Amino acid sequence: MTAIGCIGICTGGGDAPGLNAVIRAVVKCAFLKYKWKIIGIPDGFDGLIWPEKSYELKLRDVSGILPRGGTILGTTNRGNPFRYCTVENGQEVVRDISDTVIANARKLGIDAVISIGGDGSQTIALELFRKGMQIVGVPKTIDNDLSATEVTFGFDTAVTTATDAVDKIHTTAESHHRIMVVEVMGRDAGWIAVQAGIAGGAHVILIPEIPFTIENVCRFVRAREGYGKRFTIVVVAEGVKLPPELKDNRRVGSVGNLIGSAIAACADKEVRVSVLGHIQRGGTPTPFDRILATRFGVAAVDLIAQGGFGKMVCLRCGRVEVVDIAEAIGHLKTVSPDGQFVQTAKAIGISFGDSSPQA
Repeated sequence: MTAIGCIGICTGGGDAPGLNAVIRAVVKCAFLKYKWKIIGIPDGFDGLIWPEKSYELKLRDVSGILPRGGTILGTTNRGNPFRYCTVENGQEVVRDISDTVIANARKLGIDAVISIGGDGSQTIALELFRKGMQIVGVPKTIDNDLSATEVTFGFDTAVTTATDAVDKIHTTAESHHRIMVVEVMGRDAGWIAVQAGIAGGAHVILIPEIPFTIENVCRFVRAREGYGKRFTIVVVAEGVKLPPELKDNRRVGSVGNLIGSAIAACADKEVRVSVLGHIQRGGTPTPFDRILATRFGVAAVDLIAQGGFGKMVCLRCGRVEVVDIAEAIGHLKTVSPDGQFVQTAKAIGISFGDSSPQA
């Protein structure tokens, strides 16, 4: 194993509250505990495709960033060095420039890299590791759908943001006797929708894991009216599977708007839609996310010191542990229709649009 004197750090994929807390922890731990030099790699692996963009991170650079959302290093969803796209003579050309990335890391004096990202970023990290780069991973996604870790930083903040929105919508929905649809993030898994829906007192939660029909939702609305409840809040995950009777035309509008229009037509009621979108990615991370991100950052630095390359830090049974990146990718953690979260929600009268309303 090469002696470590300098490490690089990059953030890839979508941003998440807590990224800066990881960066801060890595810089402070690497410098104070191990006396290493730290190189910030901007915009995912772009800072190694274009090494002149990379720069040294010192303690002063991470001062005050703990409560800040986003990432001071920048991020991208398109920085895959194994499939790097350029335009030549008007044609899009895809090349593998991973050898250049590894060579540029060596030129910068980087002995090991910490890659902070979700499934896509960790897949790139694994491929680079297999080609000889000493690399460790830190899991990141607000969707909380990485199977190797109990929770990812950013998720708690996203749920808090979504819950706050549902709380505010609750009062206006009740005042105007309306059906309110709130679309939250969750491309493949409904964790944000389920937890924000329960915490915010939603009446209907629609998630990718549970098929639903518009008629079942409207039947539930009518049942609520029978109890004297003249408003309904529907929380929808953006990746929900639309029923056959509803044309999946997401490119024209948000899923929330499609479902809202369908409910309005079926129930003959006034419906309003709020799409939270990227507001869930931004803002100050919660204390939980700051602490988890800090623990992950320190653990990643210690992992490098121990020579644990090709591995990723994770949270299991409340402890920060380590897993092979190869075992951490390609397996999404989804909401179980028979799991405790769904069963708890159903027990308190929340509908998932999959059956007739309960009394």
